[in-house]
Amino acid sequence: MPLHLRGVLALLVVTLVWGTTFPAMKNMTGYLSASWIVLCRFALAGVLLLPFLWRARWRDLRWGIVAGVVLFLCYVFQIEGLALTSSNRNAFITGLNVLVPPLIGVLLGAKLERRIVIALLISVAGLFTLCWEGSFHWGRGDTLALLCALFFGIYVKLMETTTRKVEKLMALTASQIITVAVCAALWLLLTEVPLGWAERSQDLPDYIAYVSQGLQRYSVNLMYLGVVATAAIISLQTWGQSHSSANEAAVIYAFEPGCAAIFAYFWLGETLAWNGLLGAALLISGMIVSQWSTERPATALAPE
Repeated sequence: MPLHLRGVLALLVVTLVWGTTFPAMKNMTGYLSASWIVLCRFALAGVLLLPFLWRARWRDLRWGIVAGVVLFLCYVFQIEGLALTSSNRNAFITGLNVLVPPLIGVLLGAKLERRIVIALLISVAGLFTLCWEGSFHWGRGDTLALLCALFFGIYVKLMETTTRKVEKLMALTASQIITVAVCAALWLLLTEVPLGWAERSQDLPDYIAYVSQGLQRYSVNLMYLGVVATAAIISLQTWGQSHSSANEAAVIYAFEPGCAAIFAYFWLGETLAWNGLLGAALLISGMIVSQWSTERPATALAPE
């Protein structure tokens, strides 16, 4: 099999696995908070990627920390949104992140290309159709998913710049993943874990028991997300994109929300009505049009 074809197949596997992460996380949101899901997923991946920090330069680590903070916000918005809406709807809205980098370029003075205007019109039509339920229905979960798309787009634009400044790509990747885990841990301590004097003796033991039960119940989901969908898939994505074109990668990645909808059907029993299917098709079309001639950075490693 030609090396180029193997690279394309590798990216197809990456997209399929990313599609499974939406129902895998949605399955846990009824019990575990977004911060716990993010912490466990990225702590596991961070431990596996620690060797790449050996003799890493501070410049690589510094940019990894900046990217990690942005990526943490992406996942908090994504998982909080998943708790309030279906995983396939969340996935399609999150997929709009591909439109953000070119729009940021326009804000910075770049020329607005015709394909971006067309992609925006198609995507807006798709989003309207997806959210049509006799009337236009937009909830808090949809807003959080849109914020997730915004920050994912900012993250990709950030990585497009920072990956040209670092010496070791995997050191950058490892440091940002560990940063996500650290941010999640700090956020938990500040907002969720009962650490006040009045709470320690009464609430803290119950809280620890509750979380421990949730981690045991969803240990398979968490192991899958951390080991397979984050650490292993990042390595496969890096190899696959090194043996395929940016256009091919962009088109393949555009089908990630569709994969998410398929897995949500088999995993969670979620379905799309006719308007959902039409809206999904329009959104995917908009993603493909927006990325067709764009050099998507091969080093923008953002596990979904």
